[in-house]
Amino acid sequence: MFRIISGKWKAKKIAAPKNFDVRPTTDFAKEALFSILENKYDMQSISVLDLFAGIGSITFEFASRGCQNITSVEMNPKHTAFINTTASELDMALQINVQRGDVFDWLKKFRNKKSFEIVFSDAPFEMEEKKYHELISLVLNNKYLKENGVLIVEHQSRMKLDHPNLIDTRKYGNVSFSFFEPNKEDNQEL
Repeated sequence: MFRIISGKWKAKKIAAPKNFDVRPTTDFAKEALFSILENKYDMQSISVLDLFAGIGSITFEFASRGCQNITSVEMNPKHTAFINTTASELDMALQINVQRGDVFDWLKKFRNKKSFEIVFSDAPFEMEEKKYHELISLVLNNKYLKENGVLIVEHQSRMKLDHPNLIDTRKYGNVSFSFFEPNKEDNQEL
């Protein structure tokens, strides 16, 4: 069960089937994250890529706040079906494009095709640190971020993600969000 914090569907509780193995971002961490993002971006005019979308906790938060262009990538077919069904029930189907597939394969397949203001990743916490670095490289080196964009990686607080593009890490209990800026050389081409 998770709750949409703000926007059109504020306080809406969304219950996933009990057999789903997910760890939705806590309300406390989501609230803090969206407070940061809403100070920087106009939610109605940005595009978002939600990687490891799970059951859509972050996807629905963006949609509820008026974001019209969200791509959610999730491998589990039950989860993608749940996101699609819930999006239809909440009249968000036109805002959310659900893609079923392995995030790493998806990032390799669609490189240089579309850029986003926000790329959010909530990989499984047990993922190895080297896979986090591979994910960061795939996003930053393949023009997934617009010039004013940001990659946000949710991870366990005990893991420190050192990277030249790291601009900030915010800790909320055992969850941290690390923020990465686009590659500088990409910015000069735009």
